[in-house]
Amino acid sequence: MGRRSLLVAVGWVATVAVATLIGLGAIRLVGESLTGTPGGVRSEAEIERALAAPEPTSAAPTGAAPTGTASAAPSLDAGVRRSFATDGGTAVAECGPAGVRLVSWAPAQGYRVRDVDRGPDDDVEVKFEGAGGRHELKVRCIGAEPVAVADD
Repeated sequence: MGRRSLLVAVGWVATVAVATLIGLGAIRLVGESLTGTPGGVRSEAEIERALAAPEPTSAAPTGAAPTGTASAAPSLDAGVRRSFATDGGTAVAECGPAGVRLVSWAPAQGYRVRDVDRGPDDDVEVKFEGAGGRHELKVRCIGAEPVAVADD
């Protein structure tokens, strides 16, 4: 009976070891997508450079996303692109021959988009509303560059 107990114990230890290795392998495969961004965390300067860089012209329009974020494919007449931030959220605008237009916008945590005038027009705006109050971002083109302006 001692030999049988020894075989059961060795079998149990081997099963636990194999199950642990499989679990660790699965966590390693899935872990990066759960715990962080592939390639590490980007600095604020890197994000600004990425937002300022023109998007590939082969990108298809994606329309409005359910989170209140919207984006569109860049047009051939796309100009200078700049990001803006308020306590209520962020937006990216660009200037072109037809005027300024909002490329994308996203509310901050705890806020929602109340109203959007995406343009192109002389000025565009997005209004964010949340527990912390209302924040409005209005943008115009000055020269060929989008600039945040005070609400009239």
